Amino acid sequence: MAPKVLVSDSLSETAVQIFRDRGIEVDFEPALGKDKEALAAVIGKYDGLAIRSATKVTPSLLEHATNLKVVGRAGIGTDNVDKEASSKKGVIVMNTPFGNMITTAEHAIAMMFAVARQIPEASASTHEGKWEKSKFMGVELTAKTLGVIGAGNIGGIVCDRARGLKMKVIAYDPFLSAERAVEMGVEKVELEDLLGRADFITLHVPLTDSTRNILSAENLAKTKKGVRIINCARGGLVDEEALAELLKSGHVAGAALDVFAVEPAKENVLFGLPNVVCTPHLGASTSEAQENVALQVAEQMSNYLLDGAVENALNMPSMSAEEAKIMGPWVTLAENLGSFIGQVTDEAIKEINVTFDGVASEMNLKALEAAVVAGIMQASNPDVNMVSAPVIAKERGIQISKTTQDAAGVFDGYIKLDIQTVEKHRTIAGTVFSDGKPRFIQIKGITIDAEVGEHMLYTTNTDVPGILGKLGTLLAEHDENIANFTLGRAAPGGDAIAVTFLDTPIKETTVNALKDSGLFKHVRPLHFKA
Repeated sequence: MAPKVLVSDSLSETAVQIFRDRGIEVDFEPALGKDKEALAAVIGKYDGLAIRSATKVTPSLLEHATNLKVVGRAGIGTDNVDKEASSKKGVIVMNTPFGNMITTAEHAIAMMFAVARQIPEASASTHEGKWEKSKFMGVELTAKTLGVIGAGNIGGIVCDRARGLKMKVIAYDPFLSAERAVEMGVEKVELEDLLGRADFITLHVPLTDSTRNILSAENLAKTKKGVRIINCARGGLVDEEALAELLKSGHVAGAALDVFAVEPAKENVLFGLPNVVCTPHLGASTSEAQENVALQVAEQMSNYLLDGAVENALNMPSMSAEEAKIMGPWVTLAENLGSFIGQVTDEAIKEINVTFDGVASEMNLKALEAAVVAGIMQASNPDVNMVSAPVIAKERGIQISKTTQDAAGVFDGYIKLDIQTVEKHRTIAGTVFSDGKPRFIQIKGITIDAEVGEHMLYTTNTDVPGILGKLGTLLAEHDENIANFTLGRAAPGGDAIAVTFLDTPIKETTVNALKDSGLFKHVRPLHFKA
């Protein structure tokens, strides 16, 4: 059955057509996002939800989203999506951080020009017929110092454009390397240095606990007299009350804001002040940007729903379509290894360590780790997936670690799990053969070569003659057909294991007969995804 997507906000017809062209059933209901009750009534039918800012993805909406797998936000901001609740529900949240970069950067440059030359006020005065030419004395941008807080994607474009305007650019960004700063032609500085030197300051960082109020009253007081502030990033980065006071005192010569702490901003302490330019969150508002982010979100959602590719996800490791093709068998292996542990372990798990060897160590380890944890968790909760499993594991206090190493054995690579419970330590390892099929290659330190099938039986016993024959006889007596069979032992007379691949699910009567025989220490029927 084809995946089904609901578009509950205004997306371009071209974007909607992308879903259709990819074979995805799509319902275009652009007004539905504003009607919470109507949206909740229908959301259960859909695998994907494409939105802008009007639709609110809340915990209560997610309760009704029984089939939802992905939410795609056409744009960068996802404040309208509860990402924690989405993760617990196993729903991937995607955005489109690159579709409106140029548009937002250009708006910041435009706002800088506007506040430097007092263009909005001069325009309003001229419209009134005043011709106040001497009143609006501006400043040039050439040779001025621009302080850029956040030199990432958008900030980097602003730096490039500002250099083209012959400005001296200094940048504060903890993640900006010295080498990258040289490539960009900017000077990397600390925040305090930027505050004291910049003639213009522009912000291009997300709103996080570390960036909230980054231009606080204290930091604004450290700025150069006559500075001009531009914020086209996020409301909450600037202390608006403190900025208003410094504008009134003349310490700050002007400000241009596209974003505010409370939006929609119907009233604000900055409104009405001279040389303050305000726009209603227009950073991404160009026809080109709106089209770009709509097309991008449609492509990303289609790639995930059809090919398993995860791009620009906020709550799951990204994995390109090409990676998904190469990694598919390894993701399956990782999930199967975790599933084995989850099915044979009755005690609470305290620690999970995953070793990635050889070619496995060169892959997307976060995705493989998420698959391992999902496999473990699904034994007790089938609804868990790669998105929700790490969240649930963290809530349960399970410690997860990973180790990488160069190829250390006869295989090009493998994945090994070491699990610690309150009472026991369990291990299992597996690899992917050239045929693309996952294999278990070690259980409890015992070397094996077990093909993984949908229906399996795991037994352990003491290594004595005749066990193998008796196991086969018991299975035959209960009409269980063996598709494949693998056994191994630690040493003669020591621990031995058998992994049996069956054509059909093993019957409960068969399991009881095996247990009652007294031949086996453990008897576990196993089920793996087909």
